[in-house]
Order: sequence, then C-alpha cells, then structure tokens
Amino acid sequence: MAEPNFPPLPGFIPLKPCFYQDFDEIPEQHRNMCKKMYHLWMLNSATLAVNLVGCFVWMFGGGGVTNFGLAIIWLLMFSPCSYVCWFRPIYKAFKNDSSFNYMLFFFVFMAQVGISIIQSIGIPGWGVCGWLATISFFSYNIFIALVMLIPTIMFTVVATLSFIALTRIHNFYRGSDGSMSKAQAEWATGAWKNPHVQAAAQEAAIGAATGGMQQGQYSSPQYNDNQV
Repeated sequence: MAEPNFPPLPGFIPLKPCFYQDFDEIPEQHRNMCKKMYHLWMLNSATLAVNLVGCFVWMFGGGGVTNFGLAIIWLLMFSPCSYVCWFRPIYKAFKNDSSFNYMLFFFVFMAQVGISIIQSIGIPGWGVCGWLATISFFSYNIFIALVMLIPTIMFTVVATLSFIALTRIHNFYRGSDGSMSKAQAEWATGAWKNPHVQAAAQEAAIGAATGGMQQGQYSSPQYNDNQV
C-alpha cells in the first residue's frame, strides 16, 4: 500500500498525512473530473475561510459573536469532513469503478449541495455571510456589507458548481453499468469494513446531527440605527 501523502504537512508538525492521493492512478477518462472535484473542495474550504473573515468584520458592526463562533465551526469541521465524506468517496469511485463509493458520494454530496444553497442564502444567526444577511446590512454599514459580499458571492459560486457537478456525475453513473445491486454486492463482500468508509459514514452522521441542532438553536441578530 502506498504511503499517505495528503495533506502535505511541514516537517516540524508532529502529525503525518492520513491519505494517499495521486491523480495519475485515476483512469484517464475520469481524471479531469476528479481534479475538478478536488478543486471544488479547495474552493469550498477557501470560501469558509473567507466567510470567517467576513463574520469577524460583521461582528464589529452588530452581527453578534454567535455568527463569528459558528463561522469558526463551519471552517474547522466542514473543511476536513467534506474531504473525507464526499471527495474521498468520489476519488475511490473513479479509481476503482466502485458503485458503493458512488452511492456514498451521492448520499453525502446531495447534503453538501443543500448546505451550500443555505449558506448562499445567508440566514442571519447561522454564521454565514449570505445574501439575506449581506443585503440587509447595506442600510447599516456599506463598507462591512461589501466585505460580507465577497463570501456571499463565493458561496453562490460553490452552490452552483456543486449542483452542476452532482448532475454531471449522476448522468455519467446512470449511463454506466453501476447500480444499487452492484453497490449492495460490494457492501456484502466487505467494503464496509474499510476504516475510511466507516469514518466517512460516521462524519456524515455527526455533521447532519450537529447541523440539525444548530438550526433550531440560534436566532437572527437585531440591529439598530446606532450600530455602525
């Protein structure tokens, strides 16, 4: 088995890479799409980082500490979870023509698309600088609203590209010999024993549960004319 090389960590960090990633091992007909999915994951992670900056600025204009705190959680939790839960399955699906990994990818990535759409909408109190939060803040502070507009546009781009990617991969899968019965056969022969598969399923369940708890826990921040 090849030695893990991802994520590439500096030598002074006392941690080692967890995954092996080499696009040359992906069949040529899938390699380009696999790279695009990796770039989409990078864009999603970068968007969460920019959103953290936007929420930090928003906090000083009256957005509240809650938004900034949730933005930290979005970044620290969803960046690694998205890599494990949907990029690794599609990477292995392209590599091994695995119906099980295709099914796992579709299950998680549909949730990813939904989350991206919610983030682009930008419900105040959810820790994201989406359209609702940004547009409503233009009447209070134009400069802060313009800063918030950057992650808002990025969230919109991520949601759009994610939907397009899901549609293209689903259309490809339907046109191939993949099927639910093939995925079940792979599961029965021991695919579920793979530790990375187990970790991905656990992360997906934890992320869904945490998201459900957060949705009912926070309310929208209130602004007044004295806040800058």
